[in-house]
Amino acid sequence: MSRAVIIGAGMGGLTAAALLLKRGWQVTVLEAGTYPGGCAGTFTHKGYRFDAGATLAGGFDPAGPHTRVAEILGLQWPVTPIHDAAWATHLPEQTIHQWVDPARWRAEYQTHFPFSARFWQKQEQFAKIAWELSARDFPWPPVTLGEVARLPLALRPETLAAAPYLFRKIRHLLPRETTPEFKAFVDGSLLISAQAISDQADALYGASVLDLPRRGVMHVRGGMGAIAETLVNWIRANGGQVEYRQRVTGLETVNGAAQAALTAKEMRFEADCFLANVTPWALETLLGEAAPGSLQRETRSRAAMWGAFVIHAGVRAEKISHPITHHQVIVDVNQPLGEGNSVFISLSPLDDASRAPAGMRAAILSTHTRIRDWQGLSETAYQERKAAYAQKVLTAAERALPGFRAAAELILPGAPRTYAFYTHRPQGMVGGFPQTSLFSARGPQTGLRNLWLVGDSIFPGQSTAGVTLGAMRVAGLVNGQKKR
Repeated sequence: MSRAVIIGAGMGGLTAAALLLKRGWQVTVLEAGTYPGGCAGTFTHKGYRFDAGATLAGGFDPAGPHTRVAEILGLQWPVTPIHDAAWATHLPEQTIHQWVDPARWRAEYQTHFPFSARFWQKQEQFAKIAWELSARDFPWPPVTLGEVARLPLALRPETLAAAPYLFRKIRHLLPRETTPEFKAFVDGSLLISAQAISDQADALYGASVLDLPRRGVMHVRGGMGAIAETLVNWIRANGGQVEYRQRVTGLETVNGAAQAALTAKEMRFEADCFLANVTPWALETLLGEAAPGSLQRETRSRAAMWGAFVIHAGVRAEKISHPITHHQVIVDVNQPLGEGNSVFISLSPLDDASRAPAGMRAAILSTHTRIRDWQGLSETAYQERKAAYAQKVLTAAERALPGFRAAAELILPGAPRTYAFYTHRPQGMVGGFPQTSLFSARGPQTGLRNLWLVGDSIFPGQSTAGVTLGAMRVAGLVNGQKKR
């Protein structure tokens, strides 16, 4: 029986592990922390279940990646559909609801931005093409001759409609009548999952991201980490291993292939194949002097991911009783997003008693931040910066949820160092690479023939839906490699 070791129990690692186990592999998942999910995990604190990072669960539509994985494995996700608004975006003078129902959504944008109809029609057309390609397991970017041969098989005549936009950005689709409010709304929606605004975001990828509210957005009972916990339970029930508190500190290699994973507990795990649910920078550290030249060049030249500043809060439910669980606040439409000017807020559902003590709700507030601005600070300067960002984020929250500050009985701020410590992601980088061009998208290859990346570093990257799509692809590559 072929053996696979998966480094990291994030969504990508667990999904690939379960799919390989289903195909007859012997699977061992090594996780440094005490709970699964990584940046899409859920941790407990004083009776709360707080999402560590990702708070929005999409991709559960009939053809979505989570639905397909559930069908393959024969499991059920602990989710319930969101029927009203996936989230509400609060601009200075208006609030736009991202309705799940397409007809209701069209009425919404026609009311707030009547000049934008053609933009949204084009966006819907491109999103439909992108999601249909993903459902046909379009292998992008291709990394084997077999994948190159499969590319034409996934194309359809209607796919050609997107060809003229392969090198364009979302900004090229924006209407001439675009206002600062409309651009800020589009940019805010893109930043959530594409990690880039309309000036940089790839047109086709960006179109699919803007369609996310209509693609099976769900409440996850118990928090986002319950998705990962479901996979862990399935893996263990079917003979696989998931080991917590097993931080991998190095990878042994021989003749251009990985041979064993070494852990901080001085344990050694040999395997035929290794999947690393880490960033390229973390993988280079694990390989040390054995890191391939291509990987070393990448870590020197590729721009860093975003960081995040987050507040985990416990708020009184009687004071913050808004039925919509996700909100985005854009404070000033004429200023760059992130850094407290755009804040995403997620509240635990009112009917999910597992998320907070009686009478309370768990709340997660986050804003994008540049990791370089948090580097090299003294401890005093770092804490002062955290305090200043906490005030900016809480002030933004008041715009969407008046009285938030007074209703909060628990406030836990976290910054890039927090993510670096708890998730072991170098410098606290989170969210995946900004999707600025399909032709600079990163595949799962590492330079070693039996070592693959999974997670948000590989295309399509961001969101649990994107990470799951990438993991499905890697599991297929690994299994095909075994057959050859």
